[in-house]
Amino acid sequence: MTQHPPYPPAPTPDETPDETPDDGLVTATSDRLYTPAELEAYARAQAVVAPESGGHRADVATDHRSDAVARELGDPLGDPWPTQALAPAPAAAAPPAATPPVAPVAPVGPPPSAPPPSAPPSAPPSSWSPPPAAPPVVPPAPEVPTEVPVTEPRRFMTAADFLDRRDSDQQLGPATWGWRGRVRRWSGGVIRPAMGAKEEAYERDRSTIQRDFDGPRTIAFINPKGGAAKTTGVLAAGYTFGTVRGGGVVAWDNNETRGTLGIRGTRSSHRNTTRELLEDLGRFKDVYQSRIGDLGAFVRSQGDAHFDVLASDERPDVTGTIRAEDFREVHALLERFYRVLLIDSGNNMRAENWLAAVESADLLVVTSTVREDTGYSGLWMLDALQDAGLTDLKHKCLTVLSDPSPSVDAKLAADLVQVYEQRTRAVYRVPYDPVLVAGGVVPYARLSEATRMSWLRACAGMADAL
Repeated sequence: MTQHPPYPPAPTPDETPDETPDDGLVTATSDRLYTPAELEAYARAQAVVAPESGGHRADVATDHRSDAVARELGDPLGDPWPTQALAPAPAAAAPPAATPPVAPVAPVGPPPSAPPPSAPPSAPPSSWSPPPAAPPVVPPAPEVPTEVPVTEPRRFMTAADFLDRRDSDQQLGPATWGWRGRVRRWSGGVIRPAMGAKEEAYERDRSTIQRDFDGPRTIAFINPKGGAAKTTGVLAAGYTFGTVRGGGVVAWDNNETRGTLGIRGTRSSHRNTTRELLEDLGRFKDVYQSRIGDLGAFVRSQGDAHFDVLASDERPDVTGTIRAEDFREVHALLERFYRVLLIDSGNNMRAENWLAAVESADLLVVTSTVREDTGYSGLWMLDALQDAGLTDLKHKCLTVLSDPSPSVDAKLAADLVQVYEQRTRAVYRVPYDPVLVAGGVVPYARLSEATRMSWLRACAGMADAL
């Protein structure tokens, strides 16, 4: 039997032969086409193999041999193996010759990333049994970083915390109104009924008005129509804030010429007004030397109502008006000595001081009576302010509707409440009070119970808005 020489090493790309060797053998490759000369040499090699194999000629186009035989024949259509001519077939009785060792072929290209699989054994032993299948390897789930909650360090209750908790745990006292109050008094305090709904609401309103602010607060009462209850509203609000808060309240008539707040308020021993304060404003420039008592020469105390009034100009010989800069200087001075500033405005929306008051106010109170012309005037003013670019107008305004007579048009009152609820944050109704009709000094002690309760609710709404 003809022994095959060892396979030559695979040619590198630079050493790939382009011509047929002299011995007529074809060197296969996988990355180029065969030339006609190579194909002819391959045919001659097949013709040589045919007689040696018993006269049978291999038909390359139709003889479907195994890949191993095709590789031995050097089939160019097979896998890229080095090929050479086959030797004549040995006799049947001849023992098989030992296959010479094959020289290792140098690898072409980069080494593989994983080792090649090992060849399976030719025949497993009879006692061999397949190994148990290994459980599938499940890749571990990626670890999701968990946020460690930041806990506040433990803190013990301080003395201030103790007092705050005790204050929040306090309950309202026994009833003093109505039949509940009478039962408590008749029993000598043995029976102590709880407060009713109205008395509880009254106490809550008082607590709201007494709330501490983090700075002075300015409330402007506005309506461009005369007779809209601006002046009486400022005095009633001053009385409510003053008596419930215990002072620190001033009512200021910011009319550009002459207003009536000084006439409707309690008289004083002096007749000084905003005009005289502006002329003597230099004495208050030094914040270390000026005192609140020095303002006593310009404001008018309202006695038991616990608030002061700064009147507008009352001299008939004065022709000047209050300008925007005058308003700002007086406003800055009053903020130094008072906690709540109530501003009574004039009727001229184009006046400098009127516009300055609206700009500086923390809250706007639209006052109106249950009359069609007065209600329309307030709505027209809100339209003008919105067109002028005043932002957040709904949350910066609330409305107080006063009854001008004992009986009013219920349908008109309901319409005004509905439309003002759409334009402002809340609407408060104030009933008719005959002591306010005469136009003189407001007798605070003679205000009706319904008027005081209505203004208490209204002022609680103002304080809550602040």
